[in-house]
Amino acid sequence: MRAIRVQATGGPEVLEYTETEPPAPQPRELLVDVAASGVNFIDTYHRSGVYQLPLPFTPGSEGAGTVVEVGSEVTEFSPGDRVAWAMTPGSYAERAVVPADKAVRIPDGVDERTAAAALLQGMTAHFLVTSTFPVKTADTALVHAAAGGMGLLLTQLIKHRGGNVIGTVSTPDKERLAREAGADEIIRYTEADVAKEVRDLTDGRGVDVVYDGVGKSTFDASLASLRPRGTLVLFGAASGPVPPVDPQRLNSAGSVFLTRPSLAHHILTREELEWRAGEVFEWIRNGTLTVRIGGTYSLQDAKQAHEDLENRRTTGKLLLIP
Repeated sequence: MRAIRVQATGGPEVLEYTETEPPAPQPRELLVDVAASGVNFIDTYHRSGVYQLPLPFTPGSEGAGTVVEVGSEVTEFSPGDRVAWAMTPGSYAERAVVPADKAVRIPDGVDERTAAAALLQGMTAHFLVTSTFPVKTADTALVHAAAGGMGLLLTQLIKHRGGNVIGTVSTPDKERLAREAGADEIIRYTEADVAKEVRDLTDGRGVDVVYDGVGKSTFDASLASLRPRGTLVLFGAASGPVPPVDPQRLNSAGSVFLTRPSLAHHILTREELEWRAGEVFEWIRNGTLTVRIGGTYSLQDAKQAHEDLENRRTTGKLLLIP
């Protein structure tokens, strides 16, 4: 089969499109024909070595497809089942092995590409607005990169829970997408002082929560945008990791809270995984959540997908199609 392999960490050029032996499922694993693989920033962290995996490896943390073989101890899935998964490496391939306890069934009414585009970011948005900072009616959130895959999902779910959204974007096209997702106000971060604009839009109060997946380049503005005892949710580092922070800065900003959550810690049990995935899929089915697929690439073009993602040339979610 064909797959992307990483022999040494580095830039997008280390993503090698190559022929490799198809994997065989272990007793508690599924062998899946991959219909689509999600492209996520965590894949770039694995590729670059920011998050280390044993070398060599096949990247890709999310995908969807059809089960072709089950391990000897698997009873809950059968060949022919449509499944999706997240936080499981090895998805940039024509076939992938997936632990049975990490896979979820794709319900009728949701196609494989949408499932692959929705699961990792959808469950992340789910825990961010329900668990990390449970958004309530009339809460105001600042969402950075509001036209990206995560930003569009976060905006929709914050509005679904009765909150207000101030989004940051860089272009008119991205502003249009963010507003279509429900953003109440938009700040062009390339043209304005984000923290000052937030203060102006909130009559000097600041926002209740900042959802920041950008990191290094937005952290200071995020901190300066919060109301007293507000919450800064740092869930990614698209612009690079945030340098070490003196905790006294949290006091100076108004006794604010800082957290760095991850999806892995919010799907620790089968029950929690099924709850979050089930609600994401149901929201897609009933129209509460629209998943924008901003670009599809052939598997051999994984390098281009990473370059486009890291250079902020994209909107919505990117997929690799084997």
